[in-house]
Amino acid sequence: MQKTVEQIEQDLQRPTGRTQRAAERIEQDLLRPIFTTSGKYKVAVAVSGLLVLAGVAAFGYQLYTGIGVWGINSPVFWAFDITNFVFWIGISHAGTLISAILRLCNATWRRPVTRCAEAITVFSIVIGGLIPLCHIGRPWLGYWLIPYPNQRGIWPNFRSPLLWDFFAILTYLTGSTTFLYLPTIPDFAAIRDASTGFRKKICRILSLGWQGTPRQWQRLEIAMHIMAIAIVPVAVSVHTIVSWDFSMTLVPMWHSTIFGPYFVTGAIFSGIAALILAMALLRHFLHLEQYLTPLHFNNLGKLLLTMSLLWFYFTFCERLTTWYGNTPDEMAVFWQSIRLHFAPLFWTMVICNLIIPVPILSMKRFRTITGTAIASSTIIVGMWIERFLIIVPALDHKFLPFSWGVYRPTWVEDTLMASSFGMMALLYLLFSKAVPMISIWEMKVGLQPHGGGIITTAPAIAEPHGLVLEGPLPTDVPE
Repeated sequence: MQKTVEQIEQDLQRPTGRTQRAAERIEQDLLRPIFTTSGKYKVAVAVSGLLVLAGVAAFGYQLYTGIGVWGINSPVFWAFDITNFVFWIGISHAGTLISAILRLCNATWRRPVTRCAEAITVFSIVIGGLIPLCHIGRPWLGYWLIPYPNQRGIWPNFRSPLLWDFFAILTYLTGSTTFLYLPTIPDFAAIRDASTGFRKKICRILSLGWQGTPRQWQRLEIAMHIMAIAIVPVAVSVHTIVSWDFSMTLVPMWHSTIFGPYFVTGAIFSGIAALILAMALLRHFLHLEQYLTPLHFNNLGKLLLTMSLLWFYFTFCERLTTWYGNTPDEMAVFWQSIRLHFAPLFWTMVICNLIIPVPILSMKRFRTITGTAIASSTIIVGMWIERFLIIVPALDHKFLPFSWGVYRPTWVEDTLMASSFGMMALLYLLFSKAVPMISIWEMKVGLQPHGGGIITTAPAIAEPHGLVLEGPLPTDVPE
């Protein structure tokens, strides 16, 4: 018979010595990176900060000189900028889909993974949203995308997929930020209780007066469950709309019905790879070896293997239908990618996304932390190349040969691309100093033998020191 809330609360008020010490150990381990700063952390912040400053300088030079400092020209008006835009919006699917689906499926092994993934989502959307502002050349006119009453009588073109991007990304950013913030409320309360001074004041505001009462936990559970259900279709629709930027046009090899699921699959594929890399780095630099275990990398490696095969299926279908249709305009782009100018990039993409990761991830002996990190690194490179090959070959080989052109990136575009990766690293590093990268309260809930859901209804499960964890965490706490 299921216990009542009052019975569970009474049970949790009498924790064993081992479980109590395990709970305290969890809190100490996960709060340590917030209150202590290592030399490696300072070096990483300095390097990523320099990359961001280089990007700001390059963008300032572009504003002063004009958009002509980029390599784009007729007929290639989209290149590195839109490549990076699609890439980062794709990376953002790591958090929402993985975290939300695993929460809804009640996969208990997801507890140390969810916050790492959710943070990637928010930061990737922010970076992806900034890139179009650089692309338009006059970012101070970006507000023209917002439909607001004005005396000029000028309204955005609601039939444009680019405007759909604006609303989709804004909705996705709002939902993902909420989805990230809700589970951090109890942890902000834990930081509030353990800190002093300015940090304590900030965390008091962010914790929203959290005391861990039964009503607060019940409301948090309902809110998280609603957001987990709502964010999945939003995430799928966002990258589908991004694919419509291409498939709604008549450019060769863009006007395709397969682009919606193709883009969503590629987004999840690259998102899982980014999550694995982030987890491997956090495990090493924040000394979270007891929490981010080989089990988590093994399970994510299986997901990555599945998405690699799905990616190959969609890529093969796209090329096969183009080859079988044999229309001159599309075949010109097809051969440019397969055996002519862009062939080295195409086959590098295939090697990075299929040839290297599939053998590593197929065998359990290679599906280790190092193996999954190597596979993820190649996939990140391969998926960026894939976005580039979708955009540039189709633009510089349109319908008529007299309009063909050649694209060459400039140092400004290279710097802005490197700066986007630096910004991702910098935001992640700063976030790790503000919030535990592994949810403290979720790890403690995992120790509760009758707490298998997203959040159990037991009020004491929310208490900072009344919970314990399941699984291999920390196993060296003596009786």
